[in-house]
Parts: sequence; structure tokens; C-alpha cells
Amino acid sequence: MKKRVAVLAGDGIGKEVTNAATAVLDAIGRRFHHEFEWVHGLLGGDALDQAGHPIPEETIRKCEESDAILLGAIGGPKWDHYPKELRPEKGLLQLRKHFELSVNLRPVQAYKTLLSSSPLKEEVAEGVDLVFVRELTGGLYFGEPSFHTDEEAVDTLVYKREEIERVVRFAFELAKLRKKKVSSVDKANVLESSRLWRKIVEEIAAEFPDVEYEHMLVDSTSMKLITSPASFDVIVTENMFGDILSDEASVICGSLGMLPSASLRADGFGLYEPVHGSAPDIAGQNKANPLGAILSGAMMLRTAFGMNQEADAIEEAVKKVLEAGFGTGEFKTQGGKVLTTTEMTEKVINEIECELVSDHILAAYQ
Repeated sequence: MKKRVAVLAGDGIGKEVTNAATAVLDAIGRRFHHEFEWVHGLLGGDALDQAGHPIPEETIRKCEESDAILLGAIGGPKWDHYPKELRPEKGLLQLRKHFELSVNLRPVQAYKTLLSSSPLKEEVAEGVDLVFVRELTGGLYFGEPSFHTDEEAVDTLVYKREEIERVVRFAFELAKLRKKKVSSVDKANVLESSRLWRKIVEEIAAEFPDVEYEHMLVDSTSMKLITSPASFDVIVTENMFGDILSDEASVICGSLGMLPSASLRADGFGLYEPVHGSAPDIAGQNKANPLGAILSGAMMLRTAFGMNQEADAIEEAVKKVLEAGFGTGEFKTQGGKVLTTTEMTEKVINEIECELVSDHILAAYQ
């Protein structure tokens, strides 16, 4: 099978981690007889420097002509002085809006060998396996009017029924395939948008009698994520709450650099990126953790292309590398062996290629 993927490395460590992800995916291609065509485009601060805009038209065209988008990271203090409409983050928001990437998935899984790196007690973090389903193209980040003067500032929070229905129904469908529990997070004691959110959750929950659900306020959810994170399965929430809570939950597994994500359109087209930022302080030093980007590649294989066995192979390779005691600078496994970005990538590829050799040996005896 041949797939065309738009690669938007972005800024900071983005190029390093996307290079790692494409190298691992090329190894998967060799093992499972697929071909990936990588089409590189500009986004974020790098696009501002080279093209004068955070998302050039050429980048949009390349993405439209591709089967999926693989993103690195964007932004950094270098571009903080730019006006709002030209900030690197604006390019990502425009990309999400243009392609109607309305549902964001952020899984959080605690790896046993990384529990010692978690700020939580090991017995609290152990067994965590949850996923955030975040609405991505509505709410406060896109509301109008939005402005500030020296005397006042205005942001507008707007949600339409169809936006809420879409993401809530996705969450319940996902929960059916997992532990059959949905936690819907809102601020219905204060916000009118949350009251509509809660009403629609009640309506959709009636369509899924086999899925347990609960309403939670965002403040109590933030506490429970720290005190009892293993009690969650699928967490569905609006744009800003999902942004904040998923970043909070990311520390559970011991490293923000471990977490993948997917932003999806209704027809399955999507953008895949690690949750971490551009980390300009270590950019170009071969210190970045590439595993979030590599696992985002696995999410792309499974979600966009239906390549479940191939995605499993990447996730199993990452697990074996961690169990062997290897980590990068910002996290350590129980083995305490610190690798560079390229060394970690090579370890994952070696695990995939070892399985390829095993496949060939097994086939020879069948």
C-alpha cells in the first residue's frame, strides 16, 4: 500500500522528532511492504521566517493532496512579538479550522518502567490508561468578537449543538471499544455553554445504554486527575478545558514527550502530532524525546490507514525499548540509560527490524 503524508516539522525540535517518526514509519514500510511518500511543508515560525505567513497556501495545498498530516511542534519566544494574526499558533488554528479537524484524541498511558519519573506516587499512577476526546474547532479559541485594549479585553465563548453532538457521540463510540465509561467535563454551575453541553450529553447517552457516564465539573476533574487518574476511561470536554486538563494529565506518565495525539475530521482525515511543544532550548542538540512523535505515527497508521498490525508493531517496539531501561534527557526509566534522539530512534527501528527477521525465519519453516 502506498500513502502520501504531509510532514510539517514546524519549529524547535519539530524537525528532529518528525525525522524520527518518518524513519520508524519507513522501517514499518519495509517490514509490511508499504510505501510512504513524505511531502514537506512549512508551518508556524519557520513559515513566518521563510514565507511571511504562519501557514502558506502551498502548505494547505500539500495537505489537501495528502492522505494524512504529520506535525512536529510550533512556536517559541522568537516570534512572541508578532501580532496575534501572525503568531505561529495562529497557523495551527487555521489548519485545524480549514480541514475541520473537530475531534482531538490525546491518550495517556502509564508505562511501568516510567512510573519512577512520574510526580505522582507510583501506586497512584500505575494502571492509568485514559484518553481525552477534546472538541477542537469551537469554543473560546475561535469565538468572535475577540480583542483587547489597554482598558479591557473580550473573548467570546460560542458552541453550536452540532459541534457538541459530534464530539460527544465520538466519545461514546470510543468508550464502547474500551472500558465503557465516559466522563463528561463542563462548568455547568456557571457557564451557559456548559449547560447546553450537559443537556446534549444526556440526550446522546440515551443512545448508548451499555456505556456508563458521569458529569464532572472541570475543577473537581483537575483534582481527581491527580488523586485517582486510573478511575478514568474516556474524558470528553470542550476546547479550552480539554487543552488544560490533557496537559495536566500528561505528567502522569513521567514525560510530556511520550504522548501522541490525533486531530480528526468526520471522514477520518487527520493530523497527528506529539503533545509536547517546540522546546527551543534544546533544539538542534539531539536531546529531544522522539517517542511522542513516533507513537503519533502509530496512531496515524491505525486511525487513518487501518494498519492495526503495523501500529501494534511500533507500540510494542517502544515498550520493549523502555523495558530495556532506555530513556532520553528529560525522563529516565528504571534502567537509567540516557540516549540521544537519534539513538532512541535507532533502538525502536532495531526492535522493528528484529521482528522482521523473526517473521522471515518463521515463514521459512511454515
